[in-house]
Amino acid sequence: MPDGCEVAAWRPTVDGISEVFHARVVDYGYPVHYHDTWTVLIVDGGAIRYDLDKRACGASGDVVAVLPPGVAHNGEPAPGAQGFTKRVLYLDQALIPIDLVGAAVEQTNIDDFGLRSTIAGLHDQLRAGELLQAESSLSLVTERLIGHLVGDPSGVSADEPQIARKLRLLLDEHPAGGFSLNDAADTLDRSKAHLVRSFSAAYGIAPHAYLIARQVETARQLLLAGTPPADVAATSGFYDQAHLTRHFKRHTLLTPAAYQRSGPSETT
Repeated sequence: MPDGCEVAAWRPTVDGISEVFHARVVDYGYPVHYHDTWTVLIVDGGAIRYDLDKRACGASGDVVAVLPPGVAHNGEPAPGAQGFTKRVLYLDQALIPIDLVGAAVEQTNIDDFGLRSTIAGLHDQLRAGELLQAESSLSLVTERLIGHLVGDPSGVSADEPQIARKLRLLLDEHPAGGFSLNDAADTLDRSKAHLVRSFSAAYGIAPHAYLIARQVETARQLLLAGTPPADVAATSGFYDQAHLTRHFKRHTLLTPAAYQRSGPSETT
């Protein structure tokens, strides 16, 4: 690897994301190539110059770059830039209609700070292993991307309070998890993005955050009942002990073990 370059790549267990790719590139140019996936790229530092379908393009700052599947491109630091730091999502073709490839070539750069912020948050969620939250964010990202590519970024369906209530009932029926946003979308016959927006508008909290809060409440009751902290994570619906501890501390300021010990000592 050239001096000053860094790369991290992995495949998260989130439907629709083929690969996450983070890189710091200095004094290096990618050869002409293409991907079978949609490439969604944000630049955290520096600037990129690339040719997409023989069109000179570039990305930096608040721009979201979208490169469609099957279209040849390259990439290198823009003139005058010392390099660039980028975060990339490679999204399965099924997430964005393939007939929008031409629109993505014409509008490879999307200037939408809100979209960029959601994408940045999604990367943070994927790195932290917050998969339910990442699933919600991904649905909002794809909805917004499609809106831009069809020329109507605000053209989303109205929120539905009744659908929000139905989703809440479904989450309440599965407090320990095991019911994904995909399952909810199939059950309620709505897009995942629509469910997230409707639920958030109705209750002031996103579905994943609501479920996490319920799981923390379950964990608290188990700990107060004397359940060993090592057994609480799986019972309350968390992936593992670290996942429980991270969210438990956010809600209570204490680790599960410290929370269990925090009451007054019994005296004889």
